[in-house]
Amino acid sequence: MSGTAAPTGQDRTPDAETVIAGARQRIDDLDTRIVELIRERMTVSAGIQRARIESGGRRVHLAREMEVLARFRGELGRPGTALAMTLLELCRGRV
Repeated sequence: MSGTAAPTGQDRTPDAETVIAGARQRIDDLDTRIVELIRERMTVSAGIQRARIESGGRRVHLAREMEVLARFRGELGRPGTALAMTLLELCRGRV
């Protein structure tokens, strides 16, 4: 046997805590960016809705929403559909 002992949980804890803290900060930063992008998407969507209504169209374009749902489902699987539905609900306002 070697005289080198295997690292204990205590030896790894500060490194793990540092990694976790850094990763959590990164997630917080990403969440901030995601919320900013959602707000931007809401603004763009509102502009599209106004233009569509002003030109005599409907506020909601269901075929386009189906395209968005399919894209999210294709990229993220079934949970992507739920995420896209939430995003569409946020961006379309009250129907």
